[in-house]
Amino acid sequence: MALHSTSSTSNTNFDTESFPALKNDLYLRTARGESTERAPVWCMRQAGRYLPEFRAIRVENEFFKVCRSPELATEVTVQPLRRYKDLLDAAIIFSDILVIPQAMGMDVQMVPGKGPHFPDPLRSPEDMARLTDKQDGFSVDKELGYVYKAITNTRHVLAGQVPLLGFVGAPWTLMAYMIEGGGSKTFSLAKTWLFKHTKESHELLARIADVATEFLVGQVRAGAQALQVFESWAGELGPQDFAEFSLPYLARIASRVKSVYPDVPMTVFAKGAHYSLEQLATETLYDVISLDWTIDPVSARRRIDDALAAKGLSDRTVVLQGNLDPTILFGSEETIRSRTKAMCQAFGAKGHIANLGHGMMPSHDPELLRVFLESVHESSKALRK
Repeated sequence: MALHSTSSTSNTNFDTESFPALKNDLYLRTARGESTERAPVWCMRQAGRYLPEFRAIRVENEFFKVCRSPELATEVTVQPLRRYKDLLDAAIIFSDILVIPQAMGMDVQMVPGKGPHFPDPLRSPEDMARLTDKQDGFSVDKELGYVYKAITNTRHVLAGQVPLLGFVGAPWTLMAYMIEGGGSKTFSLAKTWLFKHTKESHELLARIADVATEFLVGQVRAGAQALQVFESWAGELGPQDFAEFSLPYLARIASRVKSVYPDVPMTVFAKGAHYSLEQLATETLYDVISLDWTIDPVSARRRIDDALAAKGLSDRTVVLQGNLDPTILFGSEETIRSRTKAMCQAFGAKGHIANLGHGMMPSHDPELLRVFLESVHESSKALRK
């Protein structure tokens, strides 16, 4: 179907009572553990700076303005669906993990060429008094209602072409940004909190988890059909610290969301935490575990299945997502096709959502992403014959 540009029109639809029927449910069926005719495929950051049509919108619109405008957020969300037509099996709403710190009262800026910047980060536990989530009248739905509107409007614009994913950043990752003031090479400031202000760290992590949970529930209410939780800085923690400062909050989010929407598929992406696969499979309720490119899919599947069996959870299905190294898209078409075929073969003929091991990069060639998508279709179909 054709997805027409919405950038030059003010037409929006915020009706959450009646959405167009879903025509391609391949992603949802796979996420629920069903056998499918091929692997569904989508890409993290599939709406972004590698697309010239996205850059054209950003010329006149600051990053967070795009996030806060339901019309603009819808437009950039559907841009890759429009470009790649029937090659993508899911859309993910255009937003940012840092809208949660903003909702909690922090100033977050997106600096061109630098990335996210917090002018006034949390330098000591006393600074948590500046956060607004415990103040009278605080409402996640009020603070982040613009995301809900974007989700609802996008569902209507997609017209059932593919399911729409919502997402949040995970508590440890958001805490690190809020303390470091942006990205970091050492995370020394955030880790100082963990090891010097442990009690306060757990308080902050719990508060972020509460906001994230309510935000995810609101996204489903607005029309999101699946959810992903991004623990982007998981790999900065060792196994012991991941088990204390990340895993419990990831588990809490999934448990609470599932108590409200048990049938909505949830994915967790704990980038770099290769040691955590067994815990994520047996101690959380996520339906899908997303792998970065440093993890061998064959080993991941074996470890997860063995862990489930050891815990008496053999009836639980855990689907895997991933995991092509994004930099392979800088290679030749032949290399992309051969490596994508090998990836599909490693994941096998069931329980795989094809994706990159991380997000698209600004310097990627959009046409080489097309090669990846076509290769997933071809290779995963061949596995199921």
